[in-house]
This record gives sequence, C-alpha cells and structure tokens, in this order.
Amino acid sequence: MNAPKESLLDRFLRYVKIDTRSDEDSKTFPSTDKQWDLLRLLHEELLGLGLKDATIDEHGYVFATVPSNLPPEHAMKVPVIGFIAHVDTSPAITGTNVKPVIHKNYQGGDIVLPGDTTQVIHASEYPNLEKMYIGMDIVTSDGTTLLGADDKAGVAEIMTAVELFLRNPDIPRGIIKVGFTPDEEIGKGADHFDVKRFGADFAYTMDGGPLGEIEYETFNAFGATVTIDGVGVHPGYAKNKLVNAIRVLGDFLDKLPRELSPEMTEKREGYIHPYMVDGQVEKVQLRMLLRDFEMTGIEKQEALLKKVANEVQKMHPKAKVAVEVKESYRNMLYQIEKEPRLVKYAEDAIVRAGIKPNHTIIRGGTDGARLSYMGLPCPNLFAGGEAIHSKLEWVPVQVMDKAAETIVRLAEIWAERSATKQ
Repeated sequence: MNAPKESLLDRFLRYVKIDTRSDEDSKTFPSTDKQWDLLRLLHEELLGLGLKDATIDEHGYVFATVPSNLPPEHAMKVPVIGFIAHVDTSPAITGTNVKPVIHKNYQGGDIVLPGDTTQVIHASEYPNLEKMYIGMDIVTSDGTTLLGADDKAGVAEIMTAVELFLRNPDIPRGIIKVGFTPDEEIGKGADHFDVKRFGADFAYTMDGGPLGEIEYETFNAFGATVTIDGVGVHPGYAKNKLVNAIRVLGDFLDKLPRELSPEMTEKREGYIHPYMVDGQVEKVQLRMLLRDFEMTGIEKQEALLKKVANEVQKMHPKAKVAVEVKESYRNMLYQIEKEPRLVKYAEDAIVRAGIKPNHTIIRGGTDGARLSYMGLPCPNLFAGGEAIHSKLEWVPVQVMDKAAETIVRLAEIWAERSATKQ
C-alpha cells in the first residue's frame, strides 16, 4: 500500500495542538468558537486532497465524498459507507497549549510525564501497555493538559485513510463518505447531523479504544437534574426559618446507594453519577448521569431518584425538591443487529489488517448511538486512545496506523462482497 504524503503521526500532532474543548453550558452550536478552527482546517484539507464536494455547514459539520473507483455496474451494488469522528475534546480537562510527547520504542514500565512528574501512567493500571504495545511509540501530553486522542486520533485516522484511498487506486472501494462533528463530548454531536445530506447507507465512528476493538452496544443514557429550592434568611436570624438548599442536597446525596456509583460498577452494571452542582443557600441544582444497558435499569434508576426526592421532601417540608429526567441516547445494539454485515465486515477488515478483533461494550456513548436511531446504523471502531478525559491520556502511533488501514480494508471488503452479498 502506498503511504500517505503526510504521516498519520504528523497529522495527529498538528490536530492535538488546536484547542477544541467543548462547553456543556454554552447556548451556541458548536458550543465553543475554537472548534471552528479545526473544523475549517479539515474542510480546507479535504478540498486540498481533491474532494471537490467537501462542505462545512452553519453548524460546523464537515462532510465530503471519496468517489468510487469501481465500474458503474458494480458500484451501484455497493452500499455507501461513512466514517465519522468528532473534533471536540472533553470539558473536564484543559486542552490549551497541548505539548505532545512521543515515548519511542516503549519497553515496559511506568511512563512519567515530563511537564508534571506527579502525573504517571502506571503500567499496572493500564495493562495493555505491556500486554500489547511493547516496542510501539506512545504519544502522551506533557502531563499538564489533555492530549486529545479522544477523538483527534479518529480524525487523523480518517484523514489519513482518505489520502490512502486516493494514493492506492488499485484497492477497490465504493462511494465513501467522511464526516467530522462538533460537541460529541457534551452529548450534542448528532443534534444537527443531516443524515440525508451525509448520504451514507451505513457508517462507522472511529472513536473506540484499544487495538482491534469493535463496539456496537452502548449504555442507554439519560440525564437527571435535581432542583432544590430552599428558604434564604440572614444566618444570624435563621432559627426555624432558614432552609439551606445545600444541606438538603447533602441529605439527597446521602440517600443514593453507593453501590450504584461509577467507581463501584463495571462491565454490564449501570450507575448513577452526580457530576455537577451549582447554586447557593436558596437554590441548588444537581446534574446526574443515569446509565444502564437495559431500559428496565434506567426505569429503576428514575424511580429511585423520585423515591429519594420524596423522602427528602418529607424531611424538609419547607423546601421544594424536584427531579427531571431527559433522554440522551439509547443502546445502539437494537439498531446494529438489524444489519449483521456491519459487524461481520468490520471483523474481517481488522483481521485483514493483521489484528485480532475484540468485541467490547461501551460504558459510555458515541455519536453513533444517536445516529443509529436517526437512520444511520453506526458501530464504533478502535482509534487507540486510553485513559481518555484525563491528563494521563495516551495512544500508540502504530495503533492509529492500523486504524487507518482498517478503514481502507473495510471499504475494500464492502466493495468485494456486495456484488455477491456475502
């Protein structure tokens, strides 16, 4: 396979230096102006690669088409396949002034990040380092910021795959669509995604983790807001008058079962995660994530929150305790299983790239979860990043290269087999 003119690593290093942190409290879309910097750059680069139909719309979505290289009578039998990644990074950790560090030829042991030596990637906590990645080049930040491999690794992989398609015309492919989205990290990445305009029959998000990973089952995800209205009075004259909403909230949190917290759950166990508090004595709002692989689990969580709210209301009759629950996305499995080729061909593409496929569940979500319910079935494939949403985030260069190759092989397999519907 002819290599791209710009290495995937060089492309990735350019992208992570662009701050694209999203903002959950913003009223704009994208939620931050700085996401436009990378989105516009990607649009320009796609045009520069020769994809003449590359567009960027008013919401920041970047779409483009890699034309088929098949004879017309064959091309019409091949579904249009899309590849999607998001440009924004987590609001939890700063992405300003990212200084990527390449730890070449990793030979095992802990990795100390040079910008803040208290930040240490312990091999005991991330066993894939020594199990899978000995001899590879590991990219991290310097320890003072997020790296941004989630999901700029996916962005760089798709862009590299585009160049690989164009530089290897002997590899058969149908029509390929590529898409880059904003605001995935705050659950809004699919809000304005125009599935019809994108024009794919099926798609894959490049937003997964370790080498060979295929994900097509996500949490059912809901958000809950608990609003507590207290009674404000000068604390010096508060006897039998003051109702401190902060203390009421403390009683609410105390009643939540600790065994349902993220730090005490794993595998297929759901959780309730309080993650943000805003307010003062008179009024407090608590935001929570509700997650479970089954909708019955979500229904139990919602019932539990309302039960706790009722109990706390009785404890503080002068307060007002309200719970509001909203859906974010549902388990994508129910849509993916309608088209078995999506997963089968991904498995075979990974094998063709010389890797062993690994089926995992997503204890989280991707744009693909919502897109699957918008008419675009969309499993998630490995992008390589681990320790995401933290200063310890890392990604192996060689895994990113394999992800780009998997994209090419996946398009190849769809082209080869669609005529015979294997």
